Amino acid sequence: AVIVSRDEALLDRIARHTGRRVVGLAVEWADETVVLRGQAPSFHVKQLATHAAREVLPGVPVRNAIQVTQTRH
Repeated sequence: AVIVSRDEALLDRIARHTGRRVVGLAVEWADETVVLRGQAPSFHVKQLATHAAREVLPGVPVRNAIQVTQTRH
């Protein structure tokens, strides 16, 4: 059996849930709050990351510090 850490499971779920569109995705812990970091192309992708984190860690406060880097074409 492969043992996966809580953070690895969280990173994997967020990556899959966002279609791997969060660049530099990282998870940090501040007291009992999980902090999401990275860069997303839209607010929608940022929101998807929050939903994924809450699925993996129900009841744990989530602070989404992912920056939205909208590019204009």
